[in-house]
Amino acid sequence: MATAVLFVCHANLCRSPMAEYTARRLLAGWPVTVASAGTDAVAGLAMHPFAAQVAAETGADPTAFRSRRLAPEHLKHAVLVLTATRRQRSVCTALAPAALHRTFTLRQFGRLAATVETPIEEHGDPLRAAVAAAALARGRLQPALGDADDLRDPLTGTPDDFRRCAREIERCLRPLATLIGAAG
Repeated sequence: MATAVLFVCHANLCRSPMAEYTARRLLAGWPVTVASAGTDAVAGLAMHPFAAQVAAETGADPTAFRSRRLAPEHLKHAVLVLTATRRQRSVCTALAPAALHRTFTLRQFGRLAATVETPIEEHGDPLRAAVAAAALARGRLQPALGDADDLRDPLTGTPDDFRRCAREIERCLRPLATLIGAAG
């Protein structure tokens, strides 16, 4: 069975859907599924128009996307949970305490994964090896200051603000793709 990366933001309209579509593109060819949810989402809404535009600019078709509210079972089945902010990370770990060691903010995970050279393949699964390597790095590195791990919400911004957010998401996800490739 394919393994899963879950992206979580507030409303599941901007950051987590853009991360979901970016991860699908970056992790194509690996047995990794991606999904997203929002801690305070209203289920069934279309992606924010600017987020949909950014996704379409990368070749994705976001027309079928619908928001969904985060539930404990989403966290239970995810191998890796990446949140937009520290607050959302806290919500995830409160809903599913067992997910603590596999839940990071997106920026935090990108920073940690960039410090790992080659993950140890001990689980027979490149994604699990990448998560384990990042979790070990979390214990060795100084935490970021203040809100440095939070991904700014572009909700009230311009299309360029959404593009900047999408570039930051991709920058944070590239080390994950590299680790999966090294472990696979």
